[in-house]
Amino acid sequence: MEFSNIRLDLRSPLAHIVLDRPRVLNALNADSFAELDRALDMVADDAAIRVILLSGTGGRAFAAGTDIPELAEAASADAGRAISLRGQHVLRRIETLGIPVIACIQGFALGGGCELAMACTFRIAAEDARLGQPEAKLGVTPGYGGTQRLPRLVGRGAALKLLLTGEIIGAAEALCIGLVDDVVPAADLISRAETMAQAIAANAPLAITEILRTVDEGLGLPLELGLLREADAFGRLCATSDKADGLRAFLEKRAPKWNGN
Repeated sequence: MEFSNIRLDLRSPLAHIVLDRPRVLNALNADSFAELDRALDMVADDAAIRVILLSGTGGRAFAAGTDIPELAEAASADAGRAISLRGQHVLRRIETLGIPVIACIQGFALGGGCELAMACTFRIAAEDARLGQPEAKLGVTPGYGGTQRLPRLVGRGAALKLLLTGEIIGAAEALCIGLVDDVVPAADLISRAETMAQAIAANAPLAITEILRTVDEGLGLPLELGLLREADAFGRLCATSDKADGLRAFLEKRAPKWNGN
């Protein structure tokens, strides 16, 4: 499938999605989201893909935010809501795909770009990364989940500080408050993400999917109900051939042979 705003590289067990609008610092527009949605379809249909890496081209930005000319055209409440729901749909797909997604952040990840990174399973930042939610400076709120994911990641106080001031922070501070999970030199960004991705891909695919689902669902439930979801997931996996071979492989001191069943 041909893309104009992104690139997709499928190299089992990894997929690499690259935001590819360097002239506008990979700003996110309607076509970007449509192509991301199609790329996620392709990855979901490929059973050999176990982890996704998401990055931006050009070296200056992961994604500098929402496409400003497109946003300027949204002059009604209905038009603005439609833009927000479109982005939320794609970002929620990333969270619920059942495949871990690692955001590789170099340069700016602002507004919608920061929200896109927050929807990923992990965020690895280059030392030059700059992150923030400056929407209040433009007269709007974050529209792709920033008011909801940021407090869940960094806590209410730290989130409100970023949201209300529009402050842009560096990678070191982002790591300190929990907005990113690791900071590395820019030259090591992709290799660090690939190392993490390969470690994940070596584990049982059904277990990875269940862990992602159980954590995501459990965050919105009382602890007692979350524990029941965990018990259900554990029970389902105990009946799989992957679990049986995983235990045999451990006892036989060999690598397991996962078949996804």
